[in-house]
Amino acid sequence: MAVPDLLADLAGDPHARACMAHVEVIPAKKAEYASLRPPLPEILDAYLKDRGIRLYSHQAEAINAIRRGENIILTTETASGKSLAFSLPVFEALFHDGDTTALLLYPTKALANDQLTMIRGMEGYTGIRAQAAIYDGDTPSHRRSLIRNGSRVILSNPHEIHQILPWHHKWSGFFRNLRYIVIDEAHRYRGVFGSHVAFLLRRVMRIARMYGAEPQFILSTATIANPGEFAQKLTGRPTTVIASDGAPHGTRYFVLYNPFATGDEGHSTHGETVDLMQRCMEKGMQTLVFTVSRRMAEVITMRVRQVLQVYPVSAYRAGYLPLERRALEEGLREGKIHGAVTTNALEVGIDLGGLDAVIISGFPGTMTATRQQAGRAGRRGGEALAMLVGFHNPLDQFFMRHPPAFFSRPHEHAIIDLENPYIIGGHILCAAAESPLRPAEYPDLFGEDASRLITSFEKRGLLKSGREGWIYCGRGRAVEATALTGIGTESFQVFSGGRVIETLNRAQAYREAHPGAVLLHQGDTYLVEDFDLETGRIRVRAEDLDIHTEPLTNVDITLLGMRGHLEAGGVDVSFGDVEVVEATWAYRVKRYDEVIRTSPLNLPPVRFTTRAFWFTIPENIMKMPTLAACDLGGALHATEHALIAMMPFLVQCDRRDVGGFSASRFPSTGLPTVLVYDGHEGGIGLAEKAYELFPELCTTASRLVESCTCTVGCPSCIYSPKCGSDNMPLDKEGARHLLAALCRAFSRQE
Repeated sequence: MAVPDLLADLAGDPHARACMAHVEVIPAKKAEYASLRPPLPEILDAYLKDRGIRLYSHQAEAINAIRRGENIILTTETASGKSLAFSLPVFEALFHDGDTTALLLYPTKALANDQLTMIRGMEGYTGIRAQAAIYDGDTPSHRRSLIRNGSRVILSNPHEIHQILPWHHKWSGFFRNLRYIVIDEAHRYRGVFGSHVAFLLRRVMRIARMYGAEPQFILSTATIANPGEFAQKLTGRPTTVIASDGAPHGTRYFVLYNPFATGDEGHSTHGETVDLMQRCMEKGMQTLVFTVSRRMAEVITMRVRQVLQVYPVSAYRAGYLPLERRALEEGLREGKIHGAVTTNALEVGIDLGGLDAVIISGFPGTMTATRQQAGRAGRRGGEALAMLVGFHNPLDQFFMRHPPAFFSRPHEHAIIDLENPYIIGGHILCAAAESPLRPAEYPDLFGEDASRLITSFEKRGLLKSGREGWIYCGRGRAVEATALTGIGTESFQVFSGGRVIETLNRAQAYREAHPGAVLLHQGDTYLVEDFDLETGRIRVRAEDLDIHTEPLTNVDITLLGMRGHLEAGGVDVSFGDVEVVEATWAYRVKRYDEVIRTSPLNLPPVRFTTRAFWFTIPENIMKMPTLAACDLGGALHATEHALIAMMPFLVQCDRRDVGGFSASRFPSTGLPTVLVYDGHEGGIGLAEKAYELFPELCTTASRLVESCTCTVGCPSCIYSPKCGSDNMPLDKEGARHLLAALCRAFSRQE
């Protein structure tokens, strides 16, 4: 009963009791089992019996759907046995057909290694020949041909597949017999990266068809709001959704813990995390802490070690050597390590055994990630504790003040955009480099805009027409010019110690890696030492810094065209194309919330087209007495901030992926206007989804502003850490009345 004892101790401490915003008790759940008809081959059935495994209902449902030839997406909780649900049908196919092959894609090397161990164990017990192997950037050159020609199950990642597709003739045997493409942790493929992966998968299917194969897709994902839509966009194929979870779990306790509830500025999210981890471990609970950066993982580990010297505590993050990570994982599984502090590196499905407690230091950005991290506790069916320690930002504080919104909240929509011409264009060039691209293939692969892009590429000398179709004739490799994590051809490379650590487009470079900036990369801090506009090379130095930088930017917006429109109570809401001009003129150096200095910048403006939603305020709302007494510009600006702050509540995104603009009289509309745009050239679908959910977005933003106890605005409601105009002007009261009026307008429509 360690968890109830811990909660009783917290309730007996006046400070901790004030910080505990809510304790949710989730009752234990029994397993729901099901049988397969027909049963598995005898040797696979023996494998399950030897390990005492009975199939849960969702596993059986998934296997039966796969047997029927359906593409599936399995969306259930962490530790619900999704890996077994796709491994069994793969091995069944290998058993029945000695030539069958399968491609398994994973978002991280750690997860691929973990899954390889499980697959080789199944192969060793059953004797079914799989010769499973990992093929990625770390695979030695002398093993590559052996894997290509001998392995029937290959584990890889999208980046590696992107590189090998031009050499598909070397993989002809594998592609000819390709039966399944498994995409594990599929929710990771969203936004810019997800859109790239969607076109990559279409290229993979194109190559497979060239060799006579028509593989099925098997997707495994954490719970998301739109699994069917997401899977259809990612793979281009109709997909069966399997969402009913038959896995059991023990009683779960989930605590929302707000360090700022008492108004005592001496407390911090990370300081409270250290205290809570110490309390958990003193109760004998094996504890895992998730935090937002590598640096903070190391800091929390060091501080916990100082106060709990008798307990083994370790940090775990990307950047450690593979042997170090394997040892840490094994230590957690065997209980030799009592506590660990990690970034999201341990979020995905590596088996860590039966942890007792998970502490999430700051909302990780999505409910999907939150529930995956929380699900790390109690993986063996025992009692479990999860605690979310809130940051001093609008979304975290919204959850702390509205626990029902947190616990009843469905998962966010995972967004993939298939219309960004800059993303599509790169994959057209890649496809033409892999095999001549025929006009009949355009619509299925790249949509209706492909012909226009191909004509443009021909004029630029990148494509030429051949007897069998369009052929790539650019100077460099097409795959090298098409990074799966970026948009557009213009890029800046970030160098540290002579090695490229990141590639940014111009807008990102100005925002995150401008001269003098502190760049955060994979949780580590770097100081920008040299920024060369002509060569696109940025040189940085790794340094442990407790400061950060914020650019100051002027934004100018031009409306280019409307794609959608809705109206309610005189409020016009539109979605369409815009041109954005961002002029970065200075940056601030800050230590926490304290401004140390402001330094000028002399960078040419960034100009890009993207997509946005915008709305105008009609005269009848502006004349309301409560709003007429407010600063209109400040009210619009604060409303813009509140809407952007709450977008991650509905859409899987980071607030840094979007930008905002507001004006008391916008030239393009002639009215007071608020506009929110995708911060990536061509758009990535975020503003479009927010437009579709606009009434709900207004409701949550209104609740955020209404419930904050401050009087003039604060970081918990309307202040934005990325505001280019230094959070001026802002009028919280005006935003409160304006958002309430928007909510009333749309509630009358319903």
